[in-house]
Amino acid sequence: MRRRRRATAPAGAPSPAAVRHTAPVTADAATLTEPADRFPAGDDRPALDLLVWDAPNIDMTLATVIGARPTAASRPRFDAIAAWFVDGADDPTAAQPPEVEACVFANVPPQHAVTLQRWVEALRSFGYAVFARPKLQADDDIDQSMLDHISVRTESHQLRRLVVFSGDGRNFAEPLEDLARAGTEVVVVAFSEVAGYAISSELLQFIDIEDVPGAFAAPLDRVRLDALPVDGAWLRPTKDLREAAGSFLARRV
Repeated sequence: MRRRRRATAPAGAPSPAAVRHTAPVTADAATLTEPADRFPAGDDRPALDLLVWDAPNIDMTLATVIGARPTAASRPRFDAIAAWFVDGADDPTAAQPPEVEACVFANVPPQHAVTLQRWVEALRSFGYAVFARPKLQADDDIDQSMLDHISVRTESHQLRRLVVFSGDGRNFAEPLEDLARAGTEVVVVAFSEVAGYAISSELLQFIDIEDVPGAFAAPLDRVRLDALPVDGAWLRPTKDLREAAGSFLARRV
């Protein structure tokens, strides 16, 4: 049976004394492909809860579901998400809590490097490691870097829980399901409008990002088909009708 759940409220902000963190993730790509034989093997590996965030995908899909360019008021609150993630790492039956690590993967167009610097520093102050890669071509992406890092942590740790913020089923569905079969609890957090691969999976858990407590300062301007009122709801167009018709006609010329 497909597993889907709503996020639970965090107990509070993460306490530095209550959790242990993995070694820092550097911007050096070599860190993402470190050979497995350099890591401890077997049951001696420490348990780890890992969060990875696909910044380009979440930003793009946020714009899609609200039908507008995201603003500071409509973007996710990384401090609230960190608190929720760390709270989910609590295991009363364990001798000690698992290590926790949260990583944001971002493309950085050279022309936006200065404006993105403050965002990156804010993420680091919330406890996130950031892997930043220059976006030099239109098809440059960070999906493989995310998968490489997950693979590294699978070797270096007992990957207890993996939380993936991405709606990209093309690149993540198969490897995430493989991890779930191997015993890792895999949770996909994205917008339900674009995360069909996770919603329909028998192996992956799915949480709509807006269900994470405090993830947004105010409700997003969206109507979710999985949470419709009994009397129905209107879904307004995301593009002007004349503009859409004009685009169609222009393509036929």
